[in-house]
Amino acid sequence: QFLSLCAPLTQEHPEVLPFLSSRHLRAHPDFRGSAEFRNILGRLLRRVRGRRRKVYVYINELCTVLKARALRRRLPLRAPRPPAGPQHPPCPQGVPPCPQGATQCPQGASQCPDGAPQCPQGLSQYPQGSPQCPHGPSPCPRRAGGSRRQIRHLEHLLRVYAGEIRRLQERELDLAELDSADSPYLQENRLKRRMMRIFRRLCQLKECSSLTGRVLEQRIRFRGTRYPEVNRSIERFINRPDAFPDYSDILREIRGASARHGLGLGRRQMENMAQEAFREVGNRLQERRHLDLVYNFGSHLTDQYRPGEN
Repeated sequence: QFLSLCAPLTQEHPEVLPFLSSRHLRAHPDFRGSAEFRNILGRLLRRVRGRRRKVYVYINELCTVLKARALRRRLPLRAPRPPAGPQHPPCPQGVPPCPQGATQCPQGASQCPDGAPQCPQGLSQYPQGSPQCPHGPSPCPRRAGGSRRQIRHLEHLLRVYAGEIRRLQERELDLAELDSADSPYLQENRLKRRMMRIFRRLCQLKECSSLTGRVLEQRIRFRGTRYPEVNRSIERFINRPDAFPDYSDILREIRGASARHGLGLGRRQMENMAQEAFREVGNRLQERRHLDLVYNFGSHLTDQYRPGEN
């Protein structure tokens, strides 16, 4: 239906629709039969009918979504060939070549004549523009960042997913959809998880931090006991991702710190210390989660709502 609608609008560029069909065939079969793909197609159909002049923009958006769901082929890796034999620097000009099987030139000719510390110009082992580093046979390391094309592609995907999430949040629901295995809530959750993966990958390509400034990302400093070794052990444990320890976890950390550093703490003393530390840690973690909920809870549908005015 989408192709039949776009066919009369793309007669000037007939290669567009075959390209879109190839993208559709390369997409994952599960995605092509999902309700998420049907929702995207329905939204693009409405946009094409309303704004026919921007048909190429909507086709490009659909191609981007299909490309993100394309099947990936994994090519088998081949082991590198071992070197044919020992390699050594070339002999200077005027010196006879090394005999077969020898690792050095005769009479110490692997070095420059007359005891010169450097070889004459033009006798360097690695000429200018060589793809290898001058200190070893391994290739020079490439820059870890991504290209501008990769970065623009991921940023465009984030915008597409953000628009789809807003559309799912604005959608009217009934009771039958709440029990569905592909309800709008589950679709929204999957899209948000994909956005987080794309965001982390985008941060890697841009070589920047993936921290967003949320309260949950702030490190908790623990100074609840008079033993710095115990404080450091508990602090490392409670700052793990998604960590909400119980009393036995705190007691285990105290016992481990006492054994590692030879603090000589008694059983009763460690239990009392664990009870006090557990209460303090629980209060601080609960306070941090509450602040994060207050700062981040909400929706764009209620941002303009004012209880005293509306």
